[in-house]
Formats: sequence, C-alpha cells, structure tokens
Amino acid sequence: MIKLYSTLLLLFFCLFSQAQNEIQQYKTYYATGSYAGENILILRQFNQAAQQSYLIVNPQTLETQIISSRQVAVKPITFQEFGTFLKNTPYYKALQTAQEQSLNLQDAGIIHGFPKEKGITLTIDLCPSHKPLDRNIFTSLIAAFQKEERPVPVALSITGKFMLSHADDIRWLQELQKTGDLDITWTNHTYNHHYNPKAPLNINFLMEPGTDLNFEILGLEQAMIERGLLPSVFFRFPGLVSDQKLVNQVTSYGLIPIGSDAWLAKGQASHAGSLVLIHGNGNEPIGVKDFIKLLATEKSTINQQQWLLYDLRSSVENEFR
Repeated sequence: MIKLYSTLLLLFFCLFSQAQNEIQQYKTYYATGSYAGENILILRQFNQAAQQSYLIVNPQTLETQIISSRQVAVKPITFQEFGTFLKNTPYYKALQTAQEQSLNLQDAGIIHGFPKEKGITLTIDLCPSHKPLDRNIFTSLIAAFQKEERPVPVALSITGKFMLSHADDIRWLQELQKTGDLDITWTNHTYNHHYNPKAPLNINFLMEPGTDLNFEILGLEQAMIERGLLPSVFFRFPGLVSDQKLVNQVTSYGLIPIGSDAWLAKGQASHAGSLVLIHGNGNEPIGVKDFIKLLATEKSTINQQQWLLYDLRSSVENEFR
C-alpha cells in the first residue's frame, strides 16, 4: 500500500511539473520597451505557469531572454515598423541583409562570419535522426579550447524531431552549458525538417506544398522553451533550401536566416571568418572527421589564441554595429 502511494505521489509530481512547463497561447507579438536599462524588442508572447511572459531580444547584442510581462512596459508595433524603431541596430541591419541575400535556391541569408582575427563561426545541425548525438564533436571542442576559450561558443540548429527523440543528448548538452564548457546559440531549424529524397528542391524541405510554416517555427520554439532551451533570433533553412517568398515569410517572424560558406562534408574549405556547417546527428561522419582534422591542424594557432571560435551573435553584431 505504501509503495502504491509513493508511486502515485511521484506520478502526481511528475504530471504537476509537466503542467507547470506547458505553454499556452504562444504567438508572435512585436513591441518595444526598456529592460535592465537597455532598449529591447519583444518577439513572442505566451503563458506559462499562470504567468504571461515575453521572449525578447536586445537589438544591439542579439541576445535573447525570457522575462515576465510584469517586468516591462511595452509599446506594440508591427513588423513593418521595425525600420522605424530599430533602424540603426545590428539586429535590423542583419535582418535586412539576410532578406537581400535570398535570390539563390540554396544558401540564402548570412553565409559568412565576421571575426576581426583568424577563426571561424561553428554551426552544427541536428536534423531528425535515429542515430545518437555525435558527442565526440563537443568533447573534442572542449579539449581543444579548454585553456584558450571557455565556454566554447557554438550554434546548434535544432529540430523538434531530434529534440524529442534525443532527450538524453539534449540534457547532456544542457549540462555542458551549466558547467561553463559550452555557450550554445540555439538556432531554429524547424520542427519536422520535412525531406523527400525523390522531390526536386523547389518543392522540397520547407517548400513542400502544404507545409505549415507557423507550426514549423513557433511549434519548435514552444517545445524548446518547455524543455529549458532558449530560442535565438537565428534560423537555418532545412537543406539550406528557400526562395525569396519563403525568406520574406521567415524574416516576418523576426528571425535572421543563416547559411554557410563552408559545408565541410561537401568539400567546402573553411577560411578566416567562415560560417562552418557540420552535422552532429550521426548522419555525416565525413564532415565530423574533417572538422576534427581541422582542429588538429590549427592546434598550434589555437594554443597561441590566433585561431578561435566566434559566437554567432557577436559575429553578426560586430559586422553590423
């Protein structure tokens, strides 16, 4: 009887905790305000644990944060008014640049990092996969930069399907954040990451007819927040595939599309300032091998702090400041 009672009590607390994390009425909501002495832009509004909250971004640093609506007085604006209120900010300039660099079927948006010295901006895609997270990437990063750069900055392009099927891997990454080993920029890579290997690119990935873009973007963000992940203002198109219409739709959510000028598994070499792309979902061993080789090649310059990894947010900020 006591064992049954304990089991029921544990179940109650689990369900209660889950209910506390659940989010209702998650939606786009644009407004300006001041928080902690800084001008901010509100991107999303939602209810969680009987409290209304905002997802905000500092348009100067591109840092996001979740705050209570009680903590800030806001002035609602429309997306069309971004230019009026955010005109000279790195965030708005990056958003505009991403829109302008969207004519190609692949690799729209910002495709190059902007460090002042030699180094790269590393982005790792976590597309849906039945294979485990390639943890060797992260342990190699931490080992390579443990004396020169801690925490190690990395942008992870997360999908909903990977997040839901790799809960242990996500918790492992979160623990590396808590211990100060990694500084992760969580990039929106859509909830489902639809892909049809038989379909041409112009009707594939997010361009597949019938795709619910609102769910792909907001559904993922909501699931991320419920699991303790903080969405950034960056977005990576599945397959790097898009057209001008789709880019305009994505930017209307306040998100900055990023591509890559160095997809290692495709034989694209990295250079100073490259926005490097590898996959950490176990499906791209060649790209991972090439990146580990790159770390070994640059070992001496890493030790001399002449070859570093750059935070995606600060790279964009420095370029558009």
